[in-house]
Order: sequence, then structure tokens, then C-alpha cells
Amino acid sequence: MATREGQPERDLDLMRRVAAGEEAALAMLYERFGSLVYRMAFQAVPSKSEAEDAVQEIFVRLWRTASRYDPSRAALVTWVILISRRQLVDRMRRSRARLRPASLDESQGGPMVEVGGSVSGMERDERLAAMLKRIDALPELQRTVVKRAYLGGQTLRQIGEELNTPLGTIKSALSRALTRLRERTNEELTT
Repeated sequence: MATREGQPERDLDLMRRVAAGEEAALAMLYERFGSLVYRMAFQAVPSKSEAEDAVQEIFVRLWRTASRYDPSRAALVTWVILISRRQLVDRMRRSRARLRPASLDESQGGPMVEVGGSVSGMERDERLAAMLKRIDALPELQRTVVKRAYLGGQTLRQIGEELNTPLGTIKSALSRALTRLRERTNEELTT
């Protein structure tokens, strides 16, 4: 298993090289986060081809904004997720008709909607922070599996191999973790 010591410096170096247009660095960024970004895109758009197009757009955006990456503000994986989410939201806004302001309300079980049909950046950041807090409260194996699968872009097989844990145990841990996260989210919404 790779050590996390010095990771912020390596991430900053990688992003500086991406900003400088170094193809090998962009390939490394894609190798590291491509599957994570694709999963996010595939959940947000209706088809595989649109997800692939969205991934290309996201990596172009990552390349164009690489010089703005600051490891003191966020881990690289968090930064990639935020850029990806913003790009996907922009893409969905362009492709969908806007929702009416009063059509959905979080108290009715739907997403929060503002005038123009978008959740504010502050609300989005609060939701992300709340979800990360719920993830951090999970038991160690569940927390590790969720972070590696959803934030690190690893397959369950890769996680099992790295942790020297049977694939079935990894699948069970992920299933239990997702159930706990759903329950905690529902509890917070009802209180």
C-alpha cells in the first residue's frame, strides 16, 4: 500500500505539470481519477456516450484550471470531485428545462431548488461536508471501502487486493456502509 506522506507535494507537482501541458502528467491524472469521474458522469447523464463526452469535458476543465489547485485547501481527490460536479451540473443545466422555483422542496423529499432550478454552492458544500462527516463516522473497514471506491475511484477487487481482504467481505462492507449512510441521512432529514 502506498504511503500518504508527501502526497500533497506530489499532487501539487502533478498539477503543476498538468498546467504546463505535460502529456504524461495528464495521462497520470486520468489514470488516477478517470474511473471515478466516469462513474460520476454516468450517474448524471442518460447514456454511455454522453458520460464519455462529459469525462472529456471534465478533464479539459481540470487541465485548464490545474494551476489553481492548492493542496492546503483540499486534497486532490476532493478538488477533482468538486470540479467534476460543477462541470456536470453545468452540463445538466444546459440540457434540461429549468424547474419552477416552487415545484420541489426538500421537506417533500425532493432536492432543494432555488429560483432558476439550482442548489446554491453553499448548500452543495454543506451537503458534501455533512456526507464526509457521516462517512468518517463509519467503522474503519466500511469507511476505507467507501472512500477508496467512491473518492479514490478503485474497484472493489482492487480494494480487496490492497487490503488483503476477500472480495465478499469488501462487498459486504460497502453494502453495510451504504445502508448506514442512507439511514443516517434519513434520520437527519426527519429531525
